[in-house]
Amino acid sequence: MVDRPVVFSGMQPSGDLHLGNLLGALRPWVLEQHLFHNYFCVVDLHALTLPWDPKAIQAKTREVAALYIASGIDPKTSTLLVQSHVPEHAELSWLLGCLTPMGWLERMTQFKDKSRRRDSERIGSGLFTYPVLMAADILLYQTNFVPVGEDQRQHLELTRNIAIRFNHLLGETFTVPEARIGQMGAGSKVMSLDDPERKMSKTDGSDAGVIRLLDPADRIRAKFRRAKTDTGQAVELDHPSAGVANLLEIYRALSGCTQEEIGAQFEGVGYGRLKDQVADRAIAAIEPIQARFRELTSDPATLDQILGQGAAAAQEVAARTMQEVRSRVGLLPAQPA
Repeated sequence: MVDRPVVFSGMQPSGDLHLGNLLGALRPWVLEQHLFHNYFCVVDLHALTLPWDPKAIQAKTREVAALYIASGIDPKTSTLLVQSHVPEHAELSWLLGCLTPMGWLERMTQFKDKSRRRDSERIGSGLFTYPVLMAADILLYQTNFVPVGEDQRQHLELTRNIAIRFNHLLGETFTVPEARIGQMGAGSKVMSLDDPERKMSKTDGSDAGVIRLLDPADRIRAKFRRAKTDTGQAVELDHPSAGVANLLEIYRALSGCTQEEIGAQFEGVGYGRLKDQVADRAIAAIEPIQARFRELTSDPATLDQILGQGAAAAQEVAARTMQEVRSRVGLLPAQPA
């Protein structure tokens, strides 16, 4: 039997997972988890590139892992792990960084955007080098496919370039991964409710525009009712404003309705009714996740055991990769005392 292709995916334990994460990433992961050998990682080391609270990182790491499972990720089918629990991630990042030209990293758009808003003397070097750690995450497991949004396409191209450079200079070692942009799922571009020109974000400073997966039902409904639309009063499908289009897209992603069904249901309907129906769908999707999340977090020892088992399974693969990488690089093998 031919092994299934390997897929690596991860989220940082910073900010709060939200409806866009559910529709654009978690749901597609769940639907496809039986098709691939999946590594679903909580990438906690990446969360250290900007100022952080140590206690918050620990709490958020467990929270994200629990939300993975609560959303439908099956630890018996997929490998669920915390990045820092497998030290090979950091080791491989260093070795790859030694082969990655600085010019490649200086062209990374996200680094330029984030560093532009901060005093360069206060920026940790991790913000500059974290795309190499991302490459290590992916290459460590000989990954075939990486589900990415357009905003991560540049980082995946860097990963491919690093793998090709390593293979060329030191011998064939890494699988060169491919993007799975089309598989990010309906709703992969869920926009902020109060500013529909930008994506809903885990680290959004405004709470009003983000439907968080742990928001109570009354707060979810209130946020949708305050969602920005336009100066009109009823849905016009031919020329919807950005806010109305966002609400319709969220409804379509949650309901599975076709564009024709959306048109039949909402053409000429008042904005209040549209907002309430989108809220109903969102609450129905999120409440079972919250119930399962409460079960998981009420027993942290069991959750930690699941993460420990995932790390052990991941480390078996990571160790094999690193054994070959160390040999290719020329590091002296360690000998038993």
